[in-house]
Amino acid sequence: MVDRPDPPARRRARIVRWIIVAGVLLVAGTAVYWLSLLEPPFGGLFRAPEVSRGAAVIETTTSVELGPDQAATLQIGPVREARFEQVRPAVGNIDFNQNMLVQVFTPYQGRIISTFANVGDRVEKGQVLFTIDSPDLLAAESNLIAAAGVLILQNANLKRLIETLRGGGGAQKDVDQTRSDQQTAEGNLRAARDAVRIFGKTEQEIDAIVRERKADSALIVRSPITGLVTQRTAAPGLFVQPGNAPAPFTVADTSTMWMLANVVESDSPLLRVGQDVKVSVGAYPNRAFPGSVTVVGAQVDPNTRRVMTRSEIKDPDGLLRAGMFANFVIVTGNPIEAPAVPDNAVVREGDGSMSVWLTTDRKRFEKRSVKTGVQQGGMTQILEGVGLGELVVTDGALFVSNKAVISEVARR
Repeated sequence: MVDRPDPPARRRARIVRWIIVAGVLLVAGTAVYWLSLLEPPFGGLFRAPEVSRGAAVIETTTSVELGPDQAATLQIGPVREARFEQVRPAVGNIDFNQNMLVQVFTPYQGRIISTFANVGDRVEKGQVLFTIDSPDLLAAESNLIAAAGVLILQNANLKRLIETLRGGGGAQKDVDQTRSDQQTAEGNLRAARDAVRIFGKTEQEIDAIVRERKADSALIVRSPITGLVTQRTAAPGLFVQPGNAPAPFTVADTSTMWMLANVVESDSPLLRVGQDVKVSVGAYPNRAFPGSVTVVGAQVDPNTRRVMTRSEIKDPDGLLRAGMFANFVIVTGNPIEAPAVPDNAVVREGDGSMSVWLTTDRKRFEKRSVKTGVQQGGMTQILEGVGLGELVVTDGALFVSNKAVISEVARR
């Protein structure tokens, strides 16, 4: 067989393919050469692996120098002693003082005629809450009217017999018997007045009943304390009985409230009845409500491992509301004096450590790691790292830290 030469078009296609392959190999080789000359991470792709030294972190310098204009924007002050209270925090809820929460029941059964207060109203001691149509009151007033009538009759009989005896008629024994009956009538009237008085009637109202000889079955139920109406189930026409729950009205004295908190088990040995507490709520973030611990629970909750604590909180302005979420601190010891800096002087580093910036000439600033304690009143307690009198950046420390990072990056 005789080999035929390839057509010109096929030869050209084969030549083009070889040119493309050669070009790709040339580009790849060049790329590998140049990448091998670069610093990691690109150069590292083509070098032997190195032992890892941990996560890559930009380490800031421990000192930085600022120009006059930059330094002028900073506030600098000495580390000084500050007063810190020894406290333990806890969270809980506000509740009514159950010792000052009164359920107002009717003393006798009857049907409600009218109501005179609503939930949320502030009422005074003795203020009328509701009235009921009471058959018991009607019977007591009727007995009072009858007793008063009997006494009037006995007084008249005694007077008549005495006058007859003085005129030479009648007998002394009749006078004596009538006088005994008159004294019995007086006793019955006093008992009848007392029976009506139990229903809350005043002496003036009782005198009016006797004078007018008219019984009124409307029993008035008054508030026994000054406080806030927190619940009302009373409504006109509703039949009520003594002690039947729910009470027609519930009134709470809100001058003191309860704070119910669950304290962690480890803090329970620090708690005792009578300790001072300060309570804050979200509705009044800038106000602290004072109080004292009244009850420390006798057992630990097996689920939460916390101890129930109850405190009585003073609230003369009636600002707190039952159910409010609250934070409070318990004073566990006497205040202490300790070195401190303003909160803004402390910078939290990426690893969670704390540091401050010191200076001696207000030009060059040195970073110093510190160990901090509690934060109170805008001050942070310093446990280790700096001493009293050393000058630190009290406002603008974060700016200095950023400046140090920028300087380090630029240096690299």
